[in-house]
Amino acid sequence: MRHYSNAILCLAVVALAFTALPLSAQPGKTKTSAIQVEMIRSDEIKLPAEFQISLYENLVRQLEKQGGFAHVYRDGDRRAAGAPDLVVLHGTVRGFKEGSERARRVTTVAGATSITIHCEFKNTDGKLLLERDVNGKVWFFGGNLRATYDFAKKTARVAHDNFNSSVNKS
Repeated sequence: MRHYSNAILCLAVVALAFTALPLSAQPGKTKTSAIQVEMIRSDEIKLPAEFQISLYENLVRQLEKQGGFAHVYRDGDRRAAGAPDLVVLHGTVRGFKEGSERARRVTTVAGATSITIHCEFKNTDGKLLLERDVNGKVWFFGGNLRATYDFAKKTARVAHDNFNSSVNKS
């Protein structure tokens, strides 16, 4: 019994040590004023055209809405070249499972659609600033394209949490 109380005490001390790290030890947000979203690549995985377009459009829309950037540029926009502290978002489809809307309507445990995108946030020199795999899913209600909206919201949240606009919006 005594061994258990010593083990619990040690675990409590270790847990307190990790939670008591100063906030300054946590990585800060990278300052940026704009983001350019490149078209999401789907080299290895066959992705229907409507998913490809919906992924891109929802991502641009969500970054404009909640990303916290002064400017969101689309792939090929020449104005992005003059943007200070530009971040470029590259995305590659890593996984895709198209579910069944009918199966979701009949039973809420079958028919899920999921998509996994590997996102790389780079500066204009190509230096990797952040990389993450982001999943978009639709489990219960909604069309299959709802998974692209879920992905876009999650990616915009990642961008918002890791990058800080260096330009104040008024």
